[in-house]
Amino acid sequence: MVDNQMPELVQSVVESYLLGGEREYNRADVAQRSGVSSEVSKRLWSALGFPANPEDARDYTEADVAAVRDFRGLRVVSKSDIRRQSAAARTLGQSMARLAEWQADLVLAEIDNRIAAALAEDPTADRAAITRSATEATVAEMEALQTYAWKRHLAAALSRSFDGAVTAEDSTRPLAVGFADMVGYTRLTRHLHPDELSMLLEAFESTTTAAITENGGWVIKNVGDEVMFAAERAADAARIAIAIQESTMMVGGTPELRVALAYGPVLLRFGDLYGSVVNIASRLTGVARPGTILIDDAAAAELAGDPEFDIRNLRSVRVRGFNRLRPHVLRAAADTQ
Repeated sequence: MVDNQMPELVQSVVESYLLGGEREYNRADVAQRSGVSSEVSKRLWSALGFPANPEDARDYTEADVAAVRDFRGLRVVSKSDIRRQSAAARTLGQSMARLAEWQADLVLAEIDNRIAAALAEDPTADRAAITRSATEATVAEMEALQTYAWKRHLAAALSRSFDGAVTAEDSTRPLAVGFADMVGYTRLTRHLHPDELSMLLEAFESTTTAAITENGGWVIKNVGDEVMFAAERAADAARIAIAIQESTMMVGGTPELRVALAYGPVLLRFGDLYGSVVNIASRLTGVARPGTILIDDAAAAELAGDPEFDIRNLRSVRVRGFNRLRPHVLRAAADTQ
């Protein structure tokens, strides 16, 4: 930071700018101004992941009032019960919290660099004015990039087939669900420097994400050494699985992967997937040999007769939650020639 007084100045400017004004309302004020009861607004506030402050604490701004009003003003929200409203707020809050945690250091570093550049150009410049300008410009640019990415992802999500059904409720639809995880990840983490671990995870996430998106699928989530993905068709998921294995082999130092997928009806809930198909794909991943791809009966049936793929049946296996699960090894047809 440029000098010892700048951190407090940056904090003051950043908070005021991001919160959309001064903290001037307590919970009763928010309820009165938004038309939403104090009890409901408190529950939604907590669901978003924010601490529940005392009733008389003046911790809310005009932007908070507007957010409560706008959220409850959505027709699909107002028609839902408080449980579903809280679930929607919780999912939104968790997603934004994770994004904000990642962005915090980046935003502060960018503000710091802009302040330093401005003071280098004019050492007599007003510190407060420079800080305000740097903060507003940085946040505005990050907000624009974030909005752009959100709109593109929303457009992609809306373009996927929903069988003509339009509903705000949890829905079920047939999808291919897959997992890929690194072999020996736990052992590796004991010996890798944090920088080396970061590079390993970056290589894994970048190669798997490219394989998934370039073959018509989308990433559901990354959790440490594992990525979960989905695709509309089993053939797309099969191409994804093969591409993941092939691309990983081309990246030096990346551990071997286990990949598996299953096909069938899954529950879509707030961007995540649930149900037996998801569990089958996960269990098959756990029993797959390093460097191989396993698929379930339903996926094998969908791919049967497709000259692009070679499928070999294996003996049934017992895994947690399933007494008899019959896996099939999936390869690209060219691998057998």
